[in-house]
Formats: sequence, structure tokens, C-alpha cells
Amino acid sequence: MKQEKMVSTILLLIALTAFSSLLLITVFIFWEGLPVILRIGPGNFFLSGDWEPLDGHFGILSMIIGSLLVTLGAMAIGVVFGLSLAIVLTQFCPSGLSIILKQTVELLAGIPSVVYGFMGVVTIVPLIRNYLGGPGLSVLAASIVLGIMVLPTVTSISIDALRAVPRSYWEGSIALGATQWQTTRMLMLRAARSGILAAVILGMGRAIGETMAVIMVAGNTLEIPHGILSPVRTLTSNIALEMGYASGEHRQALFATGVTLFVIIMILNSIALYVSGKRGKAGEP
Repeated sequence: MKQEKMVSTILLLIALTAFSSLLLITVFIFWEGLPVILRIGPGNFFLSGDWEPLDGHFGILSMIIGSLLVTLGAMAIGVVFGLSLAIVLTQFCPSGLSIILKQTVELLAGIPSVVYGFMGVVTIVPLIRNYLGGPGLSVLAASIVLGIMVLPTVTSISIDALRAVPRSYWEGSIALGATQWQTTRMLMLRAARSGILAAVILGMGRAIGETMAVIMVAGNTLEIPHGILSPVRTLTSNIALEMGYASGEHRQALFATGVTLFVIIMILNSIALYVSGKRGKAGEP
């Protein structure tokens, strides 16, 4: 009994340490970033694309648009391929082969992002430059690389959501004369929609927070992109590229960029938690 109490106390201290660390990081980021937003004005900071730190101009509109375009492009690719793969592996694939393919896809999550970026530079960027035009380093290149990177997240969570649907649903639909595809499209996907939506939102959070691979293939220009072949700089890239020499107000502006990114990711995670909680209360799979 005494030993159990000691173990529970140690675990509680570890948990409080982890929570305190997260809280301190959050407070520090907002403490450093908010003053410059208030001093410049939220309108000038969020709605201006004029980012010239040496002249005291800190507008991040082009980076917000760049981050959103790259993320939306990545999700268009990741959701189409990830959800399709999840459907095939859960509904139309033998169980043994399904396990092997699922584990193979999950291995993609363990590959360092710099490897994805390098592969994008040597393969995707030249293809875009030669066949579609432009410099190659673009929104499209970053979207393709990020789309591949979010595949494991979207696929794995979608598979778990589809497998959580009671087998009796499937058997009842087939017994009533529906085909496999009709059962999948009209029953399984609807029953698992909350889990699939959570997979998409978590994948979006993964895409918008990625840095290294995006730096290597996006081009990193400070202009508002005019199309998917235009180079672009994202919020994460801006912090990583300039943190080495930033000081004073410039450094605070980078923290303010981090605050913006922090808020966006918190909103996405909150939506994912709300969707998951709603699914649990409703008793859905």
C-alpha cells in the first residue's frame, strides 16, 4: 500500500511537471509576442503583407495566405488518398494484406521531414518546373510533399474509425441486399464520419505545423501567391529562416508569428476534441 502511494505520488509529480512545462512555454510565447501585435496594431500585423523587419514593417498576411494554401492543397491530396486507402484496407482487402499495408503506411510517419523535403527537391520540383512551368519551388510542390506526410495520420485514424463501426451494421446491410460499395458509401462512411472528420482535422494540424520540408520546396518568397505555381513562405518557415539573426522588435515579431500559429493549431485541436467528444456522447462508433 505504501509502495502504491509512493508510485502514484511520483506519477503525479511527473504529470504536473509536464503540464507546468507546457504552461510556461505558452505563457512565454504570448508574453514575448503579444506586445508587438498590440504596438503595431492587429490590423497592420494580420492584414498587411509588408514584412520588412529592418524598416520596422511586420505584416504577415502573405504568410497566412501561404500557410492556408499549402495546407489546403496538402489536405486535398492527403484526404483523397488517405481516406481511399482506409476504405480499401477495411472494406475490400483481405485481413492479412490489410495489416501489412497499414503497417507500411504507418512507417511513413517515422521518416524525418528533411528526407521528404530532399525527395521533393530532387523529384517533384524539377517535374513541376519542366512540365507545368514556373520555378518549381511552389505551393503545388509543398502541397504534394505535405500531402504525402499527412497520409499516415489520415489513413490510420480513418481505419480505426471504420473498424469501430459494429460488424452487425455491415452484416445487416448485406443481408438486406445492398452491395459492398453501397454498404460502404451509405452506411459505413456515415457511421464513421466523426472519426474521419477528426482524422482530417488532426492531419491539417500536422500540415500547418510542418517546417523543414516546406522550407526546402516552397520557395520562401514574401509575396502573396497568385496561383499554385507561385513560390510562397509559410508562418513556420518565416520563424525558422529568420530566428538566427533576429533581435529586438524583429525577434518579438517572430514570437508574434508563433502566437498566430499557436492559436490556429489550438483551434484545430479544439475542433478535433469537440468532434471526438460529440461522437462519444452520441454513442456512435
